[in-house]
Order: sequence, then C-alpha cells, then structure tokens
Amino acid sequence: MNTLFDLSGKVAVVTGGNGGIDIWVNNAGMNIRKQPQDYELAEWHQVLQTNLTSAFSCSQAVYPEFKKNGSGKIINIGSMMSLFGASFATPYAASKGGLVQMTRAMACAWAAENIQVNAILPGWIDTALTRQARVDVKGLHERVLERTPAKRWGVPDDFAGIAVFLASSASDFLTGTAIPVDGGYSIQG
Repeated sequence: MNTLFDLSGKVAVVTGGNGGIDIWVNNAGMNIRKQPQDYELAEWHQVLQTNLTSAFSCSQAVYPEFKKNGSGKIINIGSMMSLFGASFATPYAASKGGLVQMTRAMACAWAAENIQVNAILPGWIDTALTRQARVDVKGLHERVLERTPAKRWGVPDDFAGIAVFLASSASDFLTGTAIPVDGGYSIQG
C-alpha cells in the first residue's frame, strides 16, 4: 500500500497494491473574513468552489474506482463552523455545513456499495488559515482558549488518529458521521 496522507495539504490518497485508489481525503479550505453584507458575490463563489464544490467533484471522480473495487473511503475535512456560526465567516460556514450534508447524502447513496463517507470537524487548529484569523479577528485567540476545555489550540496531528481510524477497516460500519476534534470546544453551551 502506498500512502500520501498529509493533513496539512489539500488532498490525501491511499493506493492499494494494485495501484487503485482506496481512500480519498478532501481537505481544501479557504476563507475570506468579512461581515455578511460586505461580501462580493465572486468571493462567495470562490469560497464555496474551493471548500464544497471541489470536494463534490473529487468524490464523483473517485466513485467509479471505488464501485469497481467494491469498496472505498472518503474522508471530508469539514470544520466546527459546520456547527457554529461566526459573523466573519458566512461563506466558509455555509460551505463547511454543506460539506457535512454532502457527506451524509453520499453516505446514504453509496453505503450499499461498501463505500464509507465520513467527515472530521476540526476545531481551532493552529494552521496558516487560523493564524491569519487571529490577526484579522480581534480577541479571537483569547476567546478560543477561554471556551476550549483543553485550554489550547489544536495542531494538525490532533486529528491524525481519527483520520487513520476512518481510513482503516476498523470503521467499515461507520458512515455518514461528522466527528468534532476540537478539544471540547463544541461541548460548551
């Protein structure tokens, strides 16, 4: 088995011994931070195209290979913004919420063909995207630490374990899930 599984990148692929695709990870994400009334329609489309439409297109592209093989796994990297709103992330939240619903719909459509589709919902993970958010959104760093029971920002390796689980045979009867990995952020009321 050959593995390209870089959680900081845009795409991860795991190929089996026959060279086919066994696992597909949709990990694209971008945001333009503005108040809802200030977005240009082109900015809305750019965020949705990157975060949602690309995942749809890539999933469609790997489906024939998975169907031919009689199995496959798609892991969509969503966001806790699938669960919460933020005044500065309207198209981002819409795209990541749409990704969760797309995950569920594809899971329903493809489960009988032994194709599992699941999502990981990272919380506040220290990435280039969130480092810029801390610059753009006054007080964000402090608010995240205050609300997160773990009292820290996550790092990409914090959700590597759940990604490996979803990519493994241990999750063969799990499909349509959206699993938060957020240090407890989402359990706070």
